[in-house]
Amino acid sequence: MPNPHGNPEIKKHGFKTDRDEPLTERIAIRVTKTMADKIKSIENYPEFCRRVLQEALDKLSQTEDQ
Repeated sequence: MPNPHGNPEIKKHGFKTDRDEPLTERIAIRVTKTMADKIKSIENYPEFCRRVLQEALDKLSQTEDQ
């Protein structure tokens, strides 16, 4: 049975991040089965996707500034 008064030390058990900006948003894109299989075969593929997207956004921003 749960504690009716809650857990007074809940902050000790919460999620913490060392990032400048926390990962709070989700996006979904459709890709081919082949692409999905290749992406999922990469170790830590979510971080890989974030890094690749950030690089592409940085490059896009640089070309827009010129």
